[in-house]
Amino acid sequence: MSFFAILLALLLEQAQPLKTDNVVFKTVNRWIHWTVRTLDAGARSQAWITWGVTVIGPALLVMLVHWLLTWGLGWWVAVLWNIALLYATLGFRQFSHHFTGIREALDGGDEDKARELLAQWQQVQVGQIPRSEIVRHVIEYSVIAAHRHVFGVFFWYAALSIIGLGPVGAVIYRLTELAQRHWQEPATDGAWASEVLRSVSLRAWRAMDWLPSRMTALGFAIVGSFEDAMDGWRNHAQNFPDDNDGVILAATAGAINIRLGGAALAASRDLESNDPGDSSSTPGRIASLAHFAQVVGLVWRTVILWLLLLALLTMANLVG
Repeated sequence: MSFFAILLALLLEQAQPLKTDNVVFKTVNRWIHWTVRTLDAGARSQAWITWGVTVIGPALLVMLVHWLLTWGLGWWVAVLWNIALLYATLGFRQFSHHFTGIREALDGGDEDKARELLAQWQQVQVGQIPRSEIVRHVIEYSVIAAHRHVFGVFFWYAALSIIGLGPVGAVIYRLTELAQRHWQEPATDGAWASEVLRSVSLRAWRAMDWLPSRMTALGFAIVGSFEDAMDGWRNHAQNFPDDNDGVILAATAGAINIRLGGAALAASRDLESNDPGDSSSTPGRIASLAHFAQVVGLVWRTVILWLLLLALLTMANLVG
């Protein structure tokens, strides 16, 4: 069931992607902001309760619905429920329009537009960074987005659905990522997260993403240059601000022989101050437009790899 649910959700998302202002995203955002306003009081115990209500509460509801559908109406209805939730939580089209727009601007030689689109996407100051740095940052952001929107959701859905928990893994992963992202950013509606809640949500996110990030890096290594990707993982992952993101980016750099790193994901959020020759960069070729196609190929080959593995597990389960 897991294989067919993921495959159909990916196909549906490619054919008819959700709009960014859809009712699901709006409801989730209101829920995340409501729990902060209602439950966050700045104490560590209350911070964990706030996080639990925000993330685990909806996940338990999703799991209950899954079980009721499975035992009450049949497994095929439960499959439709799984597809619907994966459609809302998993997919490239939730971010790929940013990647496509910047690539098209660079293809047309309009670097100013590319900088503007990059600034709008990541809410950063880009200044007059050169073309190679635009490409580098777009690749870094896109690879991390692909992991968080596709591979991380894929991993937790498959892992927990195997033991009968249905789509609960996909929901927990997506809500954990959304909660920490919203709570780390300045609020615009008065729903300020306390410093304790920010720390708790970041800790929960890093724990939740620890294993999926390494599985994504392993997938990139398998479908790319394995030896170089593993070397980057071992020797350069620590150069990035975030440990989990660093593993993915270092493996990506080795897999396609590209120089990544510097301050692309730094807390300062100011890309103009980056130095392309920063000692924290990985070894490899300077980023160029040709690397966009290599990244797209790397990501899609990894998707196919994990789909094949999941299909084999599904067949083995049916035969067994």
